[in-house]
Order: sequence, then structure tokens, then C-alpha cells
Amino acid sequence: MPVDSARLETLTALARKALWLSSWTIHHANHIRPNADGLKVGGHQASSASLATIMSALYFHVLRPEDRVAVKPHASPVFHAIQYLFGRQSREKLENFRGFKGAQSYPSRTKDVDDVDFSTGSVGLGVAQTLFASLVQDYVKAHGWMKDRREGRMIALVGDAEMDEGNIFEALAEGWKHGLRNTWWVVDYNRQSLDAVVREGLWEKFETMFRNFGWDVVIVKYGRLMREAFAEPGGEALKRWIDNCPNALYAALCFQGGAAFRKHLHDEIGDQGPITKLIDKRSDEELLALMSNLGGHDMASMLDAFESIDHDRPVCFIAYTIKGVGLPFQGHKDNHAGLMTVTQMETYRESQNIRPGHEWDKYEGLTQDAAELDAFLARVPFNKDGRRLTAPVVEVPAQLAFKPAPQMSTQQGFGLVLNEIARGDSELAERIVTTSPDVTVSTNLGPWVNRRGLFARAEKADLFRSEKIPSTFNWDFSPKGQHLELGIAEMNLFIMLSALGLSHQINGARLLPVGTLYDPFIERGLDALNYACYQDARFMVAATPSGITLAPEGGAHQSIATPLIGMAQDGLASFEPAFVDELAVIMGWGFEHMQRDPGEGGSVYLRLSTRSIEQAQRIMTPELQQGITDGAYWLRKPGPNAELVIAYTGAVAPEAIEATGFIGESRRDIGLLAITSADRLHSGWTAARKLRRDRRGVQHLSHIEKLLAPLPRDCGIVTVIDGHPSALGWLGSVRGHRVEALGVEQFGQTGTIADLYRHYGIDANAIIDSAESLTTGAPIVHRKMAV
Repeated sequence: MPVDSARLETLTALARKALWLSSWTIHHANHIRPNADGLKVGGHQASSASLATIMSALYFHVLRPEDRVAVKPHASPVFHAIQYLFGRQSREKLENFRGFKGAQSYPSRTKDVDDVDFSTGSVGLGVAQTLFASLVQDYVKAHGWMKDRREGRMIALVGDAEMDEGNIFEALAEGWKHGLRNTWWVVDYNRQSLDAVVREGLWEKFETMFRNFGWDVVIVKYGRLMREAFAEPGGEALKRWIDNCPNALYAALCFQGGAAFRKHLHDEIGDQGPITKLIDKRSDEELLALMSNLGGHDMASMLDAFESIDHDRPVCFIAYTIKGVGLPFQGHKDNHAGLMTVTQMETYRESQNIRPGHEWDKYEGLTQDAAELDAFLARVPFNKDGRRLTAPVVEVPAQLAFKPAPQMSTQQGFGLVLNEIARGDSELAERIVTTSPDVTVSTNLGPWVNRRGLFARAEKADLFRSEKIPSTFNWDFSPKGQHLELGIAEMNLFIMLSALGLSHQINGARLLPVGTLYDPFIERGLDALNYACYQDARFMVAATPSGITLAPEGGAHQSIATPLIGMAQDGLASFEPAFVDELAVIMGWGFEHMQRDPGEGGSVYLRLSTRSIEQAQRIMTPELQQGITDGAYWLRKPGPNAELVIAYTGAVAPEAIEATGFIGESRRDIGLLAITSADRLHSGWTAARKLRRDRRGVQHLSHIEKLLAPLPRDCGIVTVIDGHPSALGWLGSVRGHRVEALGVEQFGQTGTIADLYRHYGIDANAIIDSAESLTTGAPIVHRKMAV
């Protein structure tokens, strides 16, 4: 629907104001704010200018409350400026842009106070997030949980150089497979990256690629001034010159100005009458205004493009822009780090009719009536309360059941726990959604999928079953399925988990996502995992098999550093149980932890193993349950005169237990500490230390401090883990005990578990050798050496 001239004038004025406020925010951060850190804000200024019109068209006119946006990272000042005009951002935080507790350099769901839908920063991830968020919206709708809410469009504002990121292309393929809908990507086609000008004809590659994946493509190249000029005599020649002008030259001429454009036009087109008249009747200033009037800077052109879409197919808008348009360094290839000087800012201030001392006034410099602008902004659909939704907490049983066996692996137990949940009709079973990058069967999700099915918007029967071909797995696709199968791309897995794990706030429907992958492949998707946690998305990821315990597979499928990743990743509670009863307790705790309030809950990482070990036969008491979720408990409690403690994690439990038996024959009061979460132990310890520092006199002790407190100071600790030894080596710092930390620091080999444990020094004999080095007395009997 065409926009009337008065509204168009208001929207254009607000875009100009948003650009001013964003430019002033950056200038203030670099030149005015006292005690600045000395770091310059560079690229924000040029990128903000590129997107000011596009973002204003979206936020002030096009978007509805149900729409969600991932803002290009370096456009955060324009986003904050728009939110400031809406009354959702404070002047104090803008003045403190990039400062402590100020508006963030990149839009952040968790650290900004204004209405950020998706965090952005690590380029490409916010773009892909919108695609997966749309797929999640389809999932929620198909399950009947949208209630009376309308479907929203998931929109990404994308830099053309950002399209180099591989995760974007991985996401495109996944979106095509799942029938992506309701997704807009708006490419800021300014043809400049951080270091250079982009290749010629890139837009043609974009167009072909998107169309091949089933997207509509809308190219917004020319603004109103350009289209009017093209309609004049000689206009076709001008259009041909613009279309054929190399990217680098066009950018350079935008920087040099109207006179430079005039010279090149005359030199390259020649004296052809109509075109010469078209050029010469315009002053240098008017000619520059014409040549820089690309579609992405023209409000009417952008509104026409957005409002031309009347369907739910995915759309890519390629909007031509000039990086830094309207600023002194527009088009310059070095403008990513460009900042206006004080003198340049004064000139810009005067051009915008901003009085000194009134830089932060909402409508300073605009000719429209302030009351009318207030009323206009109050009517903007996107400027509504309640966009960040909530959902009720799903009840989790006190204990999760599984079918026990004398010998089991934690990976097997994981599948059994989910299978028991899948048998019932509880709300927990209904709200769990699983996903995996083509390793569903090999990570023991098969039984869950057998019972709950795969998700698709349309029914699709299992062809093997319809053809009466026997198969262990009977997988039908349907709108009620609860497993989302992905291709082999770990980045997609974690971005999908991020989208699923935000559904309670994006869609108002609580989901409990569970993802699986091979443990070493966490490192493939680590950037996306970190991004998901930074957004405070809530999910459970089971990574298996782990360590050198997957012995026959060799180094390529064996993980070393993942325990450290689990400890270091903020927003992620990491566990590595040895026994399945521990795992069941941890999963129950995890489903509750995933639903706790911001600042209290988070996501959960389970590092599991395919090694089948003898299971502990015991009653799960509340005390034991608490120890498991807090991170450790005594499998064998030490006596008052303990000389040694063996602390183990995960699959090496049999070696630790065996070594304890041998050592106990010649050493007093030996203890065996089962560590289910080095992460929880360490975070609890550091939190307790901080509390004691901040509140002197408070004698709060962490769980690990309480566990180790009874040990004599000269008691030694041997730690053992199928992972990097430093994951447990810090235990000696808790109470000053001497530690021998055993683990794996090199790529693994193929072989048996016994071969590899012996080679890398984490078998029973290695534990005994370390115990001898920490204690005095007679030699300890070793287990029989393999021949």
C-alpha cells in the first residue's frame, strides 16, 4: 500500500534523526566521555550510516509486534538510537556507549536494556539464528502452542561481507530442507568489507544462490532521485554507466564528491547532448545527491520493496547502499575505522540544525511538531509492550526412571532415560524436542524418535515400513513429531538449539531442547555454542562418545579439551557422570535448571561415553542426589588420617576403583572421590571465595571445600580423567594438598581401551604410581601387567 507524502516525510525525518543520534553516540564515546578506554569505535559509524534508512523503514513502519530482528553488529548505534526515540533506551546508557553498563557495542539480549530480539556480534550467527527461529516457530505452531498469536517474520540485517561466513550457507541448505517460511534477510549491499571493496558481480551470485534455495529475491538498487533522472532524456545512458561502474570506482567517487562524478561521466560518456544536459543542469552538490541516492538510502524505495511482499516465502532483499553515506568518509575504503573529527562533527551538527547542548534532544533539528511525533511513535506497531514473552515452568519428576542393567554405558543410559520419558504422556515428554546433526542413531536417540517421531510440516510415512522392509527404526515425519533431523553441520545444531532454547521468550511456548553430537565435534560448533549461551538460550547437549575411551576410532574421534570447554563456557553447566543412576539425576536437575530465571539457570552439557562399565548397586538417597548435582560425592569416604584421595571423573571409574583397592592394602584411610561435574565444583568454589572477599566475615564454604576440609594437610590427591588433566588439577588449590593430575594431552591412537589407558597413563597402574609418589611407606602392589 503506497505511503502518503506526509508519512513518508516523517519517516525520512526520523531516519535522519536516528543517524544523527547514532553518530553523536559514537562521537561522544570517542571524544567527549571522560576516562575513555582509548579504544576507538571505528566501524560503527560507517555501518550505522549505511543502514539508517533501512532500519527506520522497518522499525517505524513495517514491523509488527510478532516480528523479530537480528541487527547487523556494527549497526548497533542506529538500533539504540531508534530504541531511544521509542523511549526504550536511556540517554545515560547512550552517553556510556561501550562503557561499563552502557549500551553494548553489539546488540545483546542479556546485556542491553532495550528491545533486542537476537544477540549479534560474531558475524553470521545472528543471520542464521533468524532462519532457525522461523523453523522453531513452525514447530510451535504445528504443535498447537501459538494460541492466538500471529506468525512473525524473522528478519536479519546482513552485511554483504558478512555473507562470506560459512555458517550462513550451511543454514541456507537446512532451511531449504525444512521448507523455510517467514524469513527476511536484508543485505546491506554497500560493497565494502572491513579491509577492501567486494568483488564485482557479487549480487548476481547472491541472487542465483538464494533463488536456488527457494527464496524470492528483491533488488533495491535505485532511489527516487535516480529513477526520476532515468526518466529524463539521456537517463538510460546514465543508468548504463551506473550499472557498469566498478564497485571500487563508485565508492571512490562517492568519497571524492560531485565534481569527481561529473568528470568521470563526461570523460567516459562523452558529449551526447541529452545526457550532458542531464549532468550539467545539476550542481556538484545535487549531482552527488543523485549519484548517492541508492535504493537502500531512499525511504520510498525501501518501503515499496518491503510492502511488495504478500506471502510467507523467504525473501532476500539486496539493498544497494554506500558505506558511511552522508558522512565525510562515505565510500572510502578505509572507512571501517573512520571517525569524524571534532571539526567534521561541528559541520555535521550545523547541517542537521542541532544546537550546542541539545545533541540528545529527541526531536532537535526536525521541523515536525514534537507532540505529533510523540503520537506517531506511540502508534508504531512495533513499539508495543510485551514482546518478550514468558511461559510456565514444566514440572519435572523427582526421579527420572530407566531400565537398569548390570553393565551399561552412560550413552546407553541417556537413551534409556529418554525412552522412559517418551513412554508416558507427561508435559515433560510433550515439551522435549530433540535434534542431532545426522548422528541420531549413533548417539542413542533412536528409541526416543521411534516413540515420538520426526517433525515436518507435512505427513511423510517411513517408506521402509510401507514396503515391509524390516528395520530397527520406524521413523514417520509429521507435524506432531518431536525430533528435528539436521545435516552434518555442528554450527547448525547449536544455532538450532539456540532458537529452540529461546522459544519461551520468542514464541511464548516452553520447549526443552536436547541435542546430541560426537564429543570432539563440539569444537566445530564452538562459536555457535558460545553464541547460544551468550543469548541465555536454554538447552541440553549430550556429547558422546568422549575421550580416548573410544579407542578403536583413533585420534580423529577422540576428545581432549572438551572438559575444559565445559568448565570455561559461561551459561553452561557441564557434567561427566560415570554411572547411569548419576546421569538420571543430572538429567532431571538439568531439565529444571534449563527453566530457571535469568542469572540462575542455564544450559547443560553431558559428556558421555560408550564404555560399558559395571553399575553401582545402591539406593539414591537425597544426600547422594545432592552431591551428584553439586559436582562430587564420596564413593569411599576417607578416614581421619587419610594419606591419599583418588578423584576421578567419568569413564575411568573402573580404573580408579581398582587402584583404590590395591592402594588400600598398604595405605591408611584412602578416599575415592567421584566427580560428576568439575565445572560445578569449580564455579561453586570461585563463587564462595568471591563472597568471602566481598562480604568479610561471611564463612560460606563451597561444596568441594566441605568435602576436602577433613583431609589432613599432608594428604595427597591423585586426579584422573579421560581428558585434559588440568580439568581436575586445580583441586590442590582448594586446601593446599599436593596433587598428581593424570589425563590426556595428545591426540589418541587406535587400539583397545587397555592399550590406550596404559599408553597415556590413566590406567590403574598409573594411578598407583602417582599414589606412591605422593605417599611414604612400602611399595604398593600393582595390578598384573598386560603381556
